[in-house]
Amino acid sequence: MLLEAIILGFVQGLTEFLPISSSAHLRILGEFLPSAQDPGAAFTAITQIGTEAAVVVFFWRDIVRIIGQWFRALFGRIPRNDPDAKMGWLIIVGSIPIVVLGLLFQDQIETTLRSLWIVAGMLIFFGVLLGIADHVGAKKRKLHDITIGNGVIFGLAQSLALIPGVSRSGGTITAGLFMGFERAAAARYAFLLAIPAVFGSGFYQLFKNADVPGVFTLGETAVATGVAFLVALGVIAFFMSWISKHSFLPFVVYRVALGSLLLVLLSVGAIQP
Repeated sequence: MLLEAIILGFVQGLTEFLPISSSAHLRILGEFLPSAQDPGAAFTAITQIGTEAAVVVFFWRDIVRIIGQWFRALFGRIPRNDPDAKMGWLIIVGSIPIVVLGLLFQDQIETTLRSLWIVAGMLIFFGVLLGIADHVGAKKRKLHDITIGNGVIFGLAQSLALIPGVSRSGGTITAGLFMGFERAAAARYAFLLAIPAVFGSGFYQLFKNADVPGVFTLGETAVATGVAFLVALGVIAFFMSWISKHSFLPFVVYRVALGSLLLVLLSVGAIQP
């Protein structure tokens, strides 16, 4: 089981920040490993702590600056419209939808919504939506142009990632592109916005499942989380460089192809939903 955990951790780190849905990949891959089991929402949430730790390391200077300026503005030491202080508020506001919806629909997220039929549909639908957004979006607005209203829309888009197959980065970036933001600006905000939600969800699941036997032991899950962290560091650097020069078309094609293949496998009974 340790080898399976390592493989899943590698895939988690590889897919978390690409707009292809890491939760979908873990859900699908689980069916083809020797144990042939869904690793579960708890395993997915906990291993995401590793990938989000990679975000903290990669954007460390930005994060420290944003937190520092937010507190300074809060206590009146700098103007409240300081760009970094404003970003702090935008991350807070944008995190509210996923917290509320995650708690309201927790049972469905951990059961019904993990159906592979739903995963396949979400991969295809949101893949096409990403392609449309990348094609029609103005891609002129920068990070400092984000308003509170934009932050709420970004947050609602991020909350769709509670459904495996949507993709946290994919949903958020798609919303940003539709609102006219540059690819890099939408991705940067998506990564920063994910920090509170992912850490909150991961540590909640860690606490909740500390004494509950799962598919993997806590030790195996910890190893997977470490692997996810190391892989994610390289993926973030690659992705931020890629989107400054290329479109999202390869990811769109991949999502549609994977979703279509999954539908075929489900239809012929090769795998169970």
